[in-house]
Amino acid sequence: MTLIPRNPEQVMVINEVVKKQITTLSVPFWRASTIPIGGRATLVRMTTGQLAVFSPVALTPTVKSLIADWGPVGYIIAPDIEHHIFLGEWHEEYPNAQVIGPEGLFEKREAAGREKVPFSHVFTRENKRTLSIGREFDADFEYEYVDVHPNKELVFNFKPEKTLIEADLIFNMPATEQFKKQGEGFLSRWLAPWGSAFGEARLQKNMIWHVFSRGGNPHFNDSMRRIQKWDFDRIIPCHGDVIESGGKEVFDRLMDANLKGKTAEGPAENL
Repeated sequence: MTLIPRNPEQVMVINEVVKKQITTLSVPFWRASTIPIGGRATLVRMTTGQLAVFSPVALTPTVKSLIADWGPVGYIIAPDIEHHIFLGEWHEEYPNAQVIGPEGLFEKREAAGREKVPFSHVFTRENKRTLSIGREFDADFEYEYVDVHPNKELVFNFKPEKTLIEADLIFNMPATEQFKKQGEGFLSRWLAPWGSAFGEARLQKNMIWHVFSRGGNPHFNDSMRRIQKWDFDRIIPCHGDVIESGGKEVFDRLMDANLKGKTAEGPAENL
């Protein structure tokens, strides 16, 4: 089993979530080359007509054609230090686009011998409350850097369509759409209770509490409260199916302990 599919053109599922506004590019992806969690890029056509590309996946001929029809790529966003494999490929094709990512990603890519990509905006714990990407981007998006998350998460809200775009903050397994043309096998169905955003979601809540928020770290809790104030209804995760509506309720339920400001010093009972 490989990390990413060898034939992305054949297995990619392209979904126009909002006509001429939001399109997702869903592909098979195996965590540690074993666990089928799927991957997804999100293309957003901004008010200005420029495209913002979140968590880029393989740049196939079909994707290039889609982009040529939609408009120029203005921004390429690596939403954390894990979702960057195709960053160099996209930057080479669209060198005028501004590249956005979290602290540590440039160094990680350099250490791994990846392509050198110049970052226009790098979020750090120190600048997260002052960094502005630019007037036109800020008019369409709200964003929060969740520096406590082990993957250094950047979370975005596309205000015109009330759509939360995130990488590894919330999962919604199984990855049905992402493996639609590939076939995910029994492991994906086995993962569903762990990664589902619905029902009791007890396992995902515990993952958020113990791993992502590190036991209710106050910085993480503060970020969740800030995101909770945004006006969103849809959630587009990188892993698992899109949550088309009711996203705010899902977020509130999964982040309940953090929104209440619980910490490891006060155990997160009844997660």
